[in-house]
Amino acid sequence: MPVETDYDDIKARLHRYLISKTDFIKVKDTLNDDQMRMYVDRVITALSTESDIPIKFDDRAKLIREIASSVMSLGPIRPLLEDKDVTEIMINGYRQVYAQKSGKMFLTGIKFDDNAHLMHTVQKLMAASGTSRRVDESSPYVDFSLTDGSRVNVLLPPCSMVGPVMTIRKFSRDISTIENLVELGTLNRAMAMFLIAAVKAKLNIVFCGATGSGKTTVLNVLSRHIPDDERIITIEDTSELRLLQEHVVGLQSKTANVEGKGSVSIRDLFVNSLRMRPDRIIVGEVRGEEILDMIQSISSGHSGTLAIVHADSPEECFNRMITMMLMSGIRLSGDQIRRQIATSIDLIVYSELFMDGVRRVVHITDLRFDKEADKVSLEDIFKFKQERVEENGKVHGHWIMSKKLPSFADKFSKRNVRLPQEFLQ
Repeated sequence: MPVETDYDDIKARLHRYLISKTDFIKVKDTLNDDQMRMYVDRVITALSTESDIPIKFDDRAKLIREIASSVMSLGPIRPLLEDKDVTEIMINGYRQVYAQKSGKMFLTGIKFDDNAHLMHTVQKLMAASGTSRRVDESSPYVDFSLTDGSRVNVLLPPCSMVGPVMTIRKFSRDISTIENLVELGTLNRAMAMFLIAAVKAKLNIVFCGATGSGKTTVLNVLSRHIPDDERIITIEDTSELRLLQEHVVGLQSKTANVEGKGSVSIRDLFVNSLRMRPDRIIVGEVRGEEILDMIQSISSGHSGTLAIVHADSPEECFNRMITMMLMSGIRLSGDQIRRQIATSIDLIVYSELFMDGVRRVVHITDLRFDKEADKVSLEDIFKFKQERVEENGKVHGHWIMSKKLPSFADKFSKRNVRLPQEFLQ
């Protein structure tokens, strides 16, 4: 009787079989996409028969897609995709390809043959990702994620005047622990220990910064410290979060179909997630009316929420949340909204990309509300102070830590989480 084998084991066996028992290495560059998929399909059948391994239909389709996409030609940008030091690739029509390395953007010498060649590469990437989304003249833009977690945005004419525009933000597997962030200079050890304690104590934390500032990376790393016995719901437009816990339910918004129907917004998913018995809700990006439901859910007891907001400072982040609340149509005054946000959100973590290419957590800010004075204030617990910049752009500075007890200190005691020693002196 066949013994059931897990997917990763089957994939590893298939790789070994392809290399050792077939002419895969010799013929892979001579096959087009369809021929490659048919070739891999035949090899899977041979492996299943010879080793008596039952392979589910869904696993078979996934194996074919992943193996084929890993060797399919991605045109001239393949070296950039394989270069670990390249963090972003920006393609502005077939004649212009920019890349970002070590925080610096530069024009590469890479070009496509024409816009049709570029569009062919776009379609290959979409096919390899397994996304159900589409992009064409009637729906000229799309966001999707590659199998390695990299995020892709595509914009087509007539919205683009330079031909197809594709932006790839590569997912880095080299940054997975808090130690990695400390080594890279993103934060110091005291900040790391404080943020880990904050996550364990189920504080409500908003991560903010500009595009490419590292806010999602910081959230991803800190999410690893959510206890394994908690049920986590993630809500995103495009899948970027990579959580290691087993009990994770990922939700993703859906765009409208050709007829303009069937869209599912972040707000729709957030409202539904509250009925899914979450211990934690993580929102990939808050940018609209869903802020109202998030603040109300926190107020009603759903603590431990983590979210991302695009903003240029903790103050701007707070103001953006107020603006989004007002846009939701809620009938509250500005002061009432400020008070509600300040009593719901505990921390704002602001990240910034510096000119030396280092992404640093510049502010960890306590969002305080003084009931007696009826006053909202933002007070930094940690703040990066820049001292000087070398001629080569290297930034020097250090973090300043406040000795003031945070306004949410009682939440640490409630969850039996000890504050870092620095706060107890």
